[in-house]
Parts: sequence; structure tokens; C-alpha cells
Amino acid sequence: MLYEDDFEFEEQPADVRDRPIPGKSGGGRNGGGTRRRRDPRPSHTAPRDRQDLPDEAKPARDFLAELLERMGAGPIDIEYIARPEGEYLEVTGPNLGMLIGRHGNTLEALNLVFNNVLNAGVRNNRRYFTIDAEGYRAARADQLKNLAIATLERCVRERSPQKLEPMLPSERKIVHLAIADSELVRTESEGEEPERRVVIFPR
Repeated sequence: MLYEDDFEFEEQPADVRDRPIPGKSGGGRNGGGTRRRRDPRPSHTAPRDRQDLPDEAKPARDFLAELLERMGAGPIDIEYIARPEGEYLEVTGPNLGMLIGRHGNTLEALNLVFNNVLNAGVRNNRRYFTIDAEGYRAARADQLKNLAIATLERCVRERSPQKLEPMLPSERKIVHLAIADSELVRTESEGEEPERRVVIFPR
């Protein structure tokens, strides 16, 4: 089931905002500095399901490799990872701070450009990938799923709608999917970008 515009990468706000939201680990990644912070991946994160690259995903992998080379991302490796919320292209390499950006916003912007170019002129069977680096977005997805479940429980307990903080479209999609099968609550998105947020309602 589609949830309004949250599956459309074209709805990404033009000025990808720079704000922390609940569930993000403290501090930001700043590609311009040399200070490093601890790995954002929580220790309980389950191993990712790495798979052989499907033939139909090879053009996307090759395009991403060329794009990152032109960006000067340095020596990289790209792996295909299937996760419940979608297909990931995981980038690994020694110098990926600039690719992630503060609060992952550079990755979000890159993902928007990548998928729009990849699907330009495609009317049917569009295919969207999530570009990740150092497992940053995979860890963020796990945090958002935990946040969705915790908010679901509060919604049921208090029997009142619960509003989450504004999120990027790709993050709202993860929240919607995390509790889509629940018979206890339903989710909607409300507001205008960049203040659009998920609201969880008791059924």
C-alpha cells in the first residue's frame, strides 16, 4: 500500500535540511572536518543480508560507481544488500565522511539525484535503491523501526494520536512500513515539506 507521497523521491525538499530528529545518534558527520565520532551502528543491529548482485541491478551499481568516481570519493567498493524496506547499494571505502554529510543529508541528496537519473524516462517498473555508506542509513532504518514500535505502544496505551518529529520522505517511508501490518494503529503523513511528519492514530 502506498502512503501518499512518501514513496516518491521527487518530493524530497529542494534544500535538504540539516536538523537532528529523535533516534539519531548524537553529533553529526561533517565531511569537512577531521574529527571522527563513534560508529553510528548500534551493537544490536542484526547482520545485513548481503546477496549476489542481481543482473537487473548491475546498471545501477555501475552508474553509482561512475558517479562516485566523478565526485572524487576515492577507492570504493559497492555491495548489494536486500533489506525488508528495499534494496541497498552499500558503499565502503576509507574516505566516506564527505559522502555521508551532516546527519546523513548528503547521502539523502545523492540518493534523490541517483534515483531520479536512474529512472528518467522509465514509465513502468521503476526501481529505487537506497545508497548507504558505512552502514549509516541501515542503522538509521533500524532506529526508526524501533521508534515506530515504541510510538505504536504509546499510542495504544494512551489511546490518542502520536506525532513524530518532521522527517525526510525516505525516513517516513520506513516508519509507515514498520507498522503497516498492525491492526491497532494506522499512519498518515501531514504537513508540508520540510515540516512533514508521520502521525500514528489508534484504530
